[in-house]
Amino acid sequence: MFNATREPRIVVALDYADPTEALTLVGRLDPRQCRLKIGKELFTRGGPDLVRHVVASGFDVFLDLKFHDIPNTVAQAVKAAAELGVWMVNVHALGGRKMLQAARAALDELPKPPLLIAVTVLTSLDEVELREVGLIGSVEDNVSRLAGLAQQCGLDGVVCSAWEARSLRARFGPRFQLVTPGIRPGGADLNDQKRSMTPADALRAGADYLVIGRPITQAADPSRMLRTLADDIAAH
Repeated sequence: MFNATREPRIVVALDYADPTEALTLVGRLDPRQCRLKIGKELFTRGGPDLVRHVVASGFDVFLDLKFHDIPNTVAQAVKAAAELGVWMVNVHALGGRKMLQAARAALDELPKPPLLIAVTVLTSLDEVELREVGLIGSVEDNVSRLAGLAQQCGLDGVVCSAWEARSLRARFGPRFQLVTPGIRPGGADLNDQKRSMTPADALRAGADYLVIGRPITQAADPSRMLRTLADDIAAH
């Protein structure tokens, strides 16, 4: 059922502590069916060489390091990420306008920049925790405000919960990329995701890319699970 001409919508989160285990899974997956996300723990252990290896294996890589620092530091960091050949890189919208603009300007200097995506509100947070860090209003209010700032600064889109995708799509239009973690097939364990959604529901809500980790990486047959999910998405 899988159509290789379709752009992969699934981004498999390589949430491993051991680079060898991550690369074992990479060898079992098809780059026509998915992209891959490398986060902080795996990058800290495997380093830039791991990213280069995965890119050389034919996969688009989302380097999920959520840069959040002074503008010049973040600008140089996203530029360094682009030099690794990644497809997507992200920063925290809470870094503010100057930081977001510096990151955008740094990538605009490159002939083929990666997508630059802002993190709005982590999907593990609820309103009680937002208040604890001084963010007033609902999760949705904060997501919308930060997404608006990201768009004003020229970013390509945001990481958001699929629960916010419908309102963000309506507000920002079809070209603003929505990357949604916390995606769980029906009946799967939610783990530490408080705002999760099934793949089909997330796509109907307006998501562009679905970040899926443990339902694939901890499956008895990860490649079969990926094919099943890819077929379901293609049918949608």
